[in-house]
Amino acid sequence: MNYSDESFADIQLLRYRLNGFEQLSLLQKQLVYYLSKATLYGRDITFDQFGKYNLRIRKMLEVVYTDFTIDHDSADFRALEVYLKRIWFSNGIYHHYGSEKFQPAFSADYLRRALMQVDARKLPLRSGETIEQMCDELFPVIFDPTVLPKRVNKADGEDLIQTSACNFYDGVTQEEAEAFYARMKADDANNPAPASYGLNSTLVKRDGVVQEDVWKADGRYGNAIRHIIYWLEKAKTVAENPHQQRILELLIKYYQTGDLQVFNDYCIEWVGEHEGRVDFVNGFIEVYGDPLALKGSWEGIVEYKDLEATKRTQAISQNAQWFEDHSPVDPRFRKPQVKGVTANAICAAMLGGDEYPSTAIGINLPNADWIRAEHGSKSITISNITDAYNKAAHGNGFKEEFVIDKDTLALIDKYGDVCDDLHTDLHECLGHGSGQLLPGTDPDALKAYGNTIEEARADLFGLYYIADDKLIELGLVPDGEAYKSQYYSYIMNGLMTQLIRITPGNQIEEAHMRNRALIAHWCYEHGGDVIRMEQREGKTYVRITDYQALRQLFARLLAEIQRIKSEGDYEAARQLVERYAVKVDANLHAEVLERYKKLNLAPYKGFINPQMTPVYDDGGKVKDILLTYSESYAHQMLRYSSEYATLI
Repeated sequence: MNYSDESFADIQLLRYRLNGFEQLSLLQKQLVYYLSKATLYGRDITFDQFGKYNLRIRKMLEVVYTDFTIDHDSADFRALEVYLKRIWFSNGIYHHYGSEKFQPAFSADYLRRALMQVDARKLPLRSGETIEQMCDELFPVIFDPTVLPKRVNKADGEDLIQTSACNFYDGVTQEEAEAFYARMKADDANNPAPASYGLNSTLVKRDGVVQEDVWKADGRYGNAIRHIIYWLEKAKTVAENPHQQRILELLIKYYQTGDLQVFNDYCIEWVGEHEGRVDFVNGFIEVYGDPLALKGSWEGIVEYKDLEATKRTQAISQNAQWFEDHSPVDPRFRKPQVKGVTANAICAAMLGGDEYPSTAIGINLPNADWIRAEHGSKSITISNITDAYNKAAHGNGFKEEFVIDKDTLALIDKYGDVCDDLHTDLHECLGHGSGQLLPGTDPDALKAYGNTIEEARADLFGLYYIADDKLIELGLVPDGEAYKSQYYSYIMNGLMTQLIRITPGNQIEEAHMRNRALIAHWCYEHGGDVIRMEQREGKTYVRITDYQALRQLFARLLAEIQRIKSEGDYEAARQLVERYAVKVDANLHAEVLERYKKLNLAPYKGFINPQMTPVYDDGGKVKDILLTYSESYAHQMLRYSSEYATLI
């Protein structure tokens, strides 16, 4: 199969294959199909969460794209096509990674003329609204760079809600939002099973009163949620076992009621189900899209176990207590008893919401610290997504341009894929599930810095242990040299090559990028001669002089970051992130961008989903689920906008 499909702007689209799908039973295939439908029906929720104008802008441009047929060869139309494809990719008008607003390369006059020539009945006009009135509302959002410029703003010292365009808050300030949820936590202070406050609601101010609009079947996003429930009900009829059926029942109840205590019950049951081969994530999960790290962006993924690759992840999870006991952090912050840690390598079968088209390569859930401590966590690494990334990267010239010498390049060529997968396993399976908060520590104490600190903690856990002899003993790495490939690639990325994803003049905003920069720059500053930045023929390269000394630096930083997390030390988190994780060296940035530009590569990659079609027998019963991989990106996006339109 051709893994590479098409490119536009800074994005390359790939495909992923559902390896082993044909070996699933008919009921398992039906379960995957029904869950996939539930996954796709959440798409409009994510668009709306990422900006209040996203859905109307998307619909308006889709009508122009499909109905305005007279000048497809013009520069303006080609620019509009690229802009629309970027909106599809990012679930809105803001970059999926940097969160800055896209600037269209077509003019407002061109779009206005095009809108006057399409079928107005297809446009997202409100009752009684004219095309001119729609343009007056939406055009400043599209064309004026000063209007709602960033989806998520994390700049220290600013009101992060009022300067962020994400659609989780309406009419409230950061101070009001923090006070609102502080009161909720205080009122529930003695609850041993606290809710994830604010996870599934929009916080609004009406008539001077701050209140929540809960996302549920008869509330906000109700039409989308009711469609999701319909397909979850269908999935329940083909569940692999009673426990899986119970999980689906609880998720449906949560969607119906919006009750976060029911969500806790669902998470506990979900994390304890290990027998079925098919699994899923569906709901308001990760909080990276909220500057206060409270509101869950809607996401979905359907998956089934990759039985061969899971042998690797299970070797890690079965030794979770050993890793916890030997962690280089203060013993006060270690878990005396690690519970319920499971890890599987899986094949993604369908991606949706905040996991589509750009997706994670690993997931560890649930996010509630008390559930992790009492009931454990589930980790997945997505083997078919990683495989697609690896195949697309081989031979593209990136490593040859940035790696310092042939010996280091040979090391990465030999061990890189194995160690990349292993670091992801360690990060997701053990890193996120490791450590504990001290009694009384608010899990949200680190506020806007919490996501970066948590990702750094998990990465450092993986980096520390990937060099441990225990991994050779477990058969997870072939020898004691393998870890060096990961150390070099990680430091090179954190210090240099991830800068290809930053617009000149901008700082680092995204939590995962901040995490990598924090680790690399802290180690560079504190390591003396361990990491060098060397110049050769006008180009900058990273050299690591002592890999074991670098491991000890990782250990020191892990110990401090775990302390910050366990104690809820906000000021220490702020100082660490602001000093090491945010600023960009303009000269180095310009050099990296120039070198990367010559490679003609896209810095971001995402995926086109396979298409699933039920096949029926003469009696009208499903006899198989047919997979096809030929759908184009634009066709898939337009089809999704038609078939799964629920909110506009």
